[in-house]
Amino acid sequence: MLDPMILLALAGVGMLAGFIDAIAGGGGMIALPALLATGIPPVAALATNKMQSVFGTGMAAFTYWRRGFVQLKSLLPAIVLTYAGSLCGALVVKQADTSLLDIAVPVALIAIALYFLFAPNLSDADKAARLGFARFVPVLGFIIGFYDGIFGPGTGSFFTIGFVTLFGLGLTRAAGNTKVLNLTSNLAALTIFIPAGDVVWPAAIAMAAGQLLGGYLGAHTGIRFGARLIRPLVVVVSIILALKLLFWR
Repeated sequence: MLDPMILLALAGVGMLAGFIDAIAGGGGMIALPALLATGIPPVAALATNKMQSVFGTGMAAFTYWRRGFVQLKSLLPAIVLTYAGSLCGALVVKQADTSLLDIAVPVALIAIALYFLFAPNLSDADKAARLGFARFVPVLGFIIGFYDGIFGPGTGSFFTIGFVTLFGLGLTRAAGNTKVLNLTSNLAALTIFIPAGDVVWPAAIAMAAGQLLGGYLGAHTGIRFGARLIRPLVVVVSIILALKLLFWR
């Protein structure tokens, strides 16, 4: 049984993680270490992190959708395939060798940071798409969903860069669509974690309360300031997450 003061601290961590995640992704790098610091075993911490994060991600996704930055009808096939991809990744993770990802993912995150830092004309205005949205967003969803199920860190950054570079979305629309698919991939993982009894519910509920507030505030902040805030925050989050994966595992 966790001490009430620890649960209160976890609620605060959940609010901060939800705020950051709603704008640029990467909330897990705040929430997961906090869960591990309470003495929760790694698998249970991963499951609890997924559980608490769906509340903040769900609130952020709802806020972006309500403000018109997400068209759920056009995103539905991608939602289905993201769920399937994440579920497949979670099912095969025990048989897969993910050691290569220890280097490949940080390198990819640094490349994303450099792109967002130096690429010209990154704004909230939509650009010409390189690929058809209806045909290829579901493919993107399955691939990144599979990655999230099998490994996970940087999922939000990968979705965002895909929506911007391949499908021409402005940064705020990209953030909104990212939240919807990120929520989907987390729910798929919980399909396995919850029946297995891996979620520590007192911690998950405490952090979920903070996540709801953080996700709401973060989404509204991202919508208000748009690319001026999303662009530098994606750079910072991607670099910090890459360094964490390289040196603080």
